[in-house]
Amino acid sequence: MHRPSLKRFAWLSIGHAMLFLLLLPLPALAWNAAGHRLVACIAWDHLDQQPRSVISQLLREHPDYARWRQRAGDGDTDRSTFIEASTWPDDIRKDTRFYSAGVDAPTPTLPGFPDMERRRDWHYVNRPFGDSREDQRHSATISGLLDKQLVTLAQTLASPGTTRSERSYVLPWLIHLTGDAHQPLHTSLRLNAEGKFDRLGNGLTVINPFNPRKSATTLHAFWDDLPGPVWLRGERLDAACQALSALYPRPTPSSSAQWIDESWQVARSSAYPPGDDSQPTISVEFNENARAIANRRIAEAGYRLADLLRDLLRGQ
Repeated sequence: MHRPSLKRFAWLSIGHAMLFLLLLPLPALAWNAAGHRLVACIAWDHLDQQPRSVISQLLREHPDYARWRQRAGDGDTDRSTFIEASTWPDDIRKDTRFYSAGVDAPTPTLPGFPDMERRRDWHYVNRPFGDSREDQRHSATISGLLDKQLVTLAQTLASPGTTRSERSYVLPWLIHLTGDAHQPLHTSLRLNAEGKFDRLGNGLTVINPFNPRKSATTLHAFWDDLPGPVWLRGERLDAACQALSALYPRPTPSSSAQWIDESWQVARSSAYPPGDDSQPTISVEFNENARAIANRRIAEAGYRLADLLRDLLRGQ
């Protein structure tokens, strides 16, 4: 049977928890770690025992399992490790064992890995807002691979002909990229007033009066940080996870292509502050609407990740 090649992908109440997330000033770090943990938390809590068992065994065979286990702390080891594994594709961006293709020299391949590439272009896809020739030119030359990798990773995880080493490697990627597909600014291509690509909102500085620690940030970082503080774990993470599950119902079944299309629609209609200021200020209305969108997208990603893993691992 054909095996897809890896080189083709490479103590709060619910109410208090939500208030906590809405009011806390956020640092402009790398959906950030809290967002990916929330997606994984919701997904795990909506899986039954059969896929949980398969997932846990695969994660134990991953070369970085001990690192996740160490961060997971006390409690349900399998659940906590699954949650910690969700941030791994972002964690390796600063891990010197890995390298960025076209930027760094390749590093030695360690046991259990297909190679040590960070695969930065898996995290996003560039879909233009407009149909102009310039939009299409940018899309053709800089587009990321998020849409393609979601499909390839899912095929690899489900394929009976795939080795366990390959499956343990792709699983954290699939967990993580499901979250990325629900972040609006991971799916867009917008040209600024000078006709230049704004780099998924990284090229637009905004003034955010709701973050007193760092009022000036990129629009992309503003969206990444909406789910909560990067250190969110443990009981506070659980409370936030339960709150989101209570607020947002399970969405109808859909494909990864639909997730990306939804994010693109949000990016085009709601991700950018209104007006044409070169450095816009985030208004109360925009901030509240963005937070509501982010919360909904995190919940949808969690439900959909659970459905995806259940389908892919059925009978294994």
